[in-house]
Amino acid sequence: MYLPHCDILIARLRQAGLRITPQREMIVEAIAHSASHLTAEEIYLRVSQPARPVNLATVYRTLELLTEMGFVSRLDLGGGQVSYAAQHHGSHIHLVCRRCGTVIDAEQGLLEALRRQLQAQYHFAADLGHISVPGLCVKCAVSG
Repeated sequence: MYLPHCDILIARLRQAGLRITPQREMIVEAIAHSASHLTAEEIYLRVSQPARPVNLATVYRTLELLTEMGFVSRLDLGGGQVSYAAQHHGSHIHLVCRRCGTVIDAEQGLLEALRRQLQAQYHFAADLGHISVPGLCVKCAVSG
């Protein structure tokens, strides 16, 4: 039987002994059904309904909980805003231009050598599945 990703996340939260409030469920659904990264404010706008009120603090607390449990990754894509994505979004690297804000998705395999070296040299199992690397895109590097 196929379960949507949001149902799996909600079931895991219940298994961890956490209460599933309507607000928490709406936040999980918003993240699980998104094909892209979302800021806390974008999630808030998606889940805010007059019939089922939710406040921004609840969104932030839920995102922190989901991040701590490993269900959501937290990523700084530049511009001072943090974005969130469900882990099923997949592993990838974002190259973020610090001047114009362009975000380029890079091949995850580029980090495999770094992951192996960190493990061998420091006995550290790095979580490199979803990261951002600041720098300058080719257009800004040439013009600046």
